[in-house]
Amino acid sequence: MAFFIMIDSINNFLKATYKISGYIAAIFLLLVAVFILTGISSRIFGFYIRGLAEYSGYSMAASSFFALAYTFYDKAHIRITLFIEKIENKKRRFAEIWCLSVGSFFSGFMAYYFIKMVIISIKFEERSEGADEIFIWIPQVSLAIGSVIFFICVLHHLVFSLLNKKIN
Repeated sequence: MAFFIMIDSINNFLKATYKISGYIAAIFLLLVAVFILTGISSRIFGFYIRGLAEYSGYSMAASSFFALAYTFYDKAHIRITLFIEKIENKKRRFAEIWCLSVGSFFSGFMAYYFIKMVIISIKFEERSEGADEIFIWIPQVSLAIGSVIFFICVLHHLVFSLLNKKIN
């Protein structure tokens, strides 16, 4: 009984984490608009702000990766439910667990290599090739954090499928 109470509290914490990740994605998407509009208006008024195109690209990447967990949890990803819905109950559960296992493996693989990429960028002090020349690990951190949250989300779904529990 205490195990399921702990699982429910972890479930609530993770759902809040996914929602916060979605809000962070929305903020980065707003930053994309701000950077692009600032770049356009600065050209109209005759001055140049270095690095705005790069910052909008970094913000777009951060927005995409922070949105992964939120959209997966909200069932907004394109899934193979068209195929899974047509399978019988016992086979459907097996197919869902198999798909979530494969998804957990690949999302964990992605998260591992994004973290490794950030560590290597810090170690070699890599800089961006744009006009701003910031350390490249700074925008890479958002990709690593977003991919780790996505991995946790897919693993969360896998564990709940194994326990035969609904997340919502």
